[in-house]
Amino acid sequence: MKLSIRHDTTYSYANEVCTSIQFLRLTPQDSERQRVIDWQVDMPRKVRSQLDPYGNVLHVLTLDEPHGEIVLCAHGQVEIDPTREVEPDLQSPLPFLRSSPLTAADDALLAFAAQHCGERRDRAALIELMNALAEHMPYSPGTTEVGTTAAESFARQAGVCQDHTHAFLACVRSLGIPARYVSGYLCTEDATHLASHAWAEAWLGEGWYSFDITNRLARPERHLKLAVGLDYLDACPVRGMRRGGGMEHMLAKVQVELMVQVQ
Repeated sequence: MKLSIRHDTTYSYANEVCTSIQFLRLTPQDSERQRVIDWQVDMPRKVRSQLDPYGNVLHVLTLDEPHGEIVLCAHGQVEIDPTREVEPDLQSPLPFLRSSPLTAADDALLAFAAQHCGERRDRAALIELMNALAEHMPYSPGTTEVGTTAAESFARQAGVCQDHTHAFLACVRSLGIPARYVSGYLCTEDATHLASHAWAEAWLGEGWYSFDITNRLARPERHLKLAVGLDYLDACPVRGMRRGGGMEHMLAKVQVELMVQVQ
């Protein structure tokens, strides 16, 4: 399965920004599940790529001159193997046992994880947990913000893919299972869901297994992975800071299309 992706992001400001820095995790990598055919990130100036502590491809864009907007575009084609369920990894999964402010488990999340998994630590138990979370927290755009924690969204019983993933990570790590946040793209015909997406991966002895809580999917059939981390802040496609500029407006447009393969 081949996917074509175009991700446009434009930041515009009420006043000129003096200086800004953007951390871009917009470049997928080859794995046993996905093969990058062609990929390019267009930005205001050429930036050398590097790897961050989690192994993600990172571009750090620094603009020292005054500017009124920033235009970014990531685009390319990636081939996905929809049949692969597990992704092996030579790196230790143990760092992903750590919690973070966004994924800390409170008493309610601890009880929820224990209720649905008990002493079980297998894939079937995590699928049951995934479905229970999706039932408890219906997809509800606009009910949470970027800084909303797993405990807060769980208590509100609402959220989006970021909140679903954070709550799942909090529960799974409380069970002693390494789990990580994944950012990427999802090819779907459902126009109500953005193509830019987030899901979780949990380590179950032999590799990483995917859990898309929002869509109740335990197999990443049409998912293209960009980056991983402890939470959203580690893996989000674009994150930055600036000096000056006043009010900010961000416009993001993502197109993910299934490419027709000629036999």
